[in-house]
Amino acid sequence: MGRQIAEIIAAHRVVDLTLPLAEDLPCTVPGHMPFRATVWTWFEDRPADPQPVRAREGGSYQTRWLVIDEHAGTHIDAPRHVVPPPGSRLPQAGPAGEVGVDKLPLLAASGPADVIDVTGLPEHAAPEDGGSPPVTVTSLIEWEAVHGAILPGDAVLLRTGWDSRYRRGTDGRGYAAGGPTGQTGPGWPAPRPDTVSWLHDRGVRCVGTDAPSIGAVHDGAPAHLAGLTRGMVFVEGLTRLGELPPRGAWFLFLPLLLVEGTGAPGRALAVVPGRPDPIAGHGD
Repeated sequence: MGRQIAEIIAAHRVVDLTLPLAEDLPCTVPGHMPFRATVWTWFEDRPADPQPVRAREGGSYQTRWLVIDEHAGTHIDAPRHVVPPPGSRLPQAGPAGEVGVDKLPLLAASGPADVIDVTGLPEHAAPEDGGSPPVTVTSLIEWEAVHGAILPGDAVLLRTGWDSRYRRGTDGRGYAAGGPTGQTGPGWPAPRPDTVSWLHDRGVRCVGTDAPSIGAVHDGAPAHLAGLTRGMVFVEGLTRLGELPPRGAWFLFLPLLLVEGTGAPGRALAVVPGRPDPIAGHGD
């Protein structure tokens, strides 16, 4: 079995679809806890640093502690992210509100990848679409006419091109700002709620996007509720979808195993037919 797996890997390349995390990158939506990486121990005492650090007893090494939102960078949305728990008497409450990251199946966010290019959508959207150019059922049917039917168990990945805005420093301000946080330019493309429902009815349980959210920039709840109340999962903040074929790749996202997590960052990848570049190697 091990040799067979090695042969399969040798005949494919692996594309890393994960955004990097750093304090000067737009890892989280403004208004949420920003990402922080703080030195806890270093190789020697440095009391004169702006943030003094010291060597810990027991050896010369360095570690950092992290402050990170559950929905930072490339991450998964579990149903309890927007579904209130049953018995709470809140709107939309139901059993899905008890499903956190730790209760998802291991391969909940995986499957044959259907990469749907929606980079050609108009920049501006009608108010009823929440400020985001809408990905419609018509867009999906047009994709099927060229590439074949979307099948049960497929992972539908929406290539919006928005990840090009994920930049360091002030250049990244246009990536995640939105809605009440002050988005003034065009919003990222997002599926309408009926588009999410249509995919669910086709047997799709995982939808991914290279935008910050599956929901519209000014009103993200309807699209989230359309899927998460039905047990779907969303993977948001992907990147490099342009390196994948429309069909033929296999997608996998593995989140941190956070107990009762509403979401969790993790690593996303796609396995694509074709030998890897001998210099770049897997994931480069």
